[in-house]
Amino acid sequence: MDLSTATAITPLETLISAIAYRSPEHLAFVLMGYALTFAVLWSLGGRAWAMIYVALIPFVNWSFGWAPNISLPFAPEFGFNPVTIVTGLVLVVRDFTQQEMKHRVLFAMLIGVGWSFYYASPNIALASATAFAIAELVDWALFTFTRFRLSTRIMLSSAIAAPLDTTIFLIGAKFLTFPNWVMSIIGKLFGAAIVSGIVRTRETHAQTRTF
Repeated sequence: MDLSTATAITPLETLISAIAYRSPEHLAFVLMGYALTFAVLWSLGGRAWAMIYVALIPFVNWSFGWAPNISLPFAPEFGFNPVTIVTGLVLVVRDFTQQEMKHRVLFAMLIGVGWSFYYASPNIALASATAFAIAELVDWALFTFTRFRLSTRIMLSSAIAAPLDTTIFLIGAKFLTFPNWVMSIIGKLFGAAIVSGIVRTRETHAQTRTF
């Protein structure tokens, strides 16, 4: 390559490439899509958690296309994708989003999955859409109809939804192996356990102050 003709990529170009993932020519349409997404979520009662939730879904699906698979030193056959921890947090963020939007959280889920078809490969997006459609509905039902405190509901819903989500996604994405299945579930539940523990600590402090 002739270094004299090479041009460095500017931060602005990097940002445009990240936003208009498939082509810089899509930038105007993507930005309009962002504005429309914000307006729809706001009109449905979504605030900060809803925005984070809708952004996380396509981000996680996009991340599976480049994130490295880490093998455990003591068990090389067990590969671990660090994105699975974030995937577990998506289920938790969904629970907080439901507190904002109530049952309208299902619309937020559909919007997030829709964005996945732009930012992720078709097979990943389709597998994710199927997995979310089933696992998130289970999570929604548990979070809606149980009367446990928030920290318990977060852990319980994640414990049931994570295996469903993982199984359906890995089958659809053609990544299903027993090591991948086990490590994905562990990663998701690890993320959920951290958030559940933080929420439980706050609940305990709040309960103490009432006495």
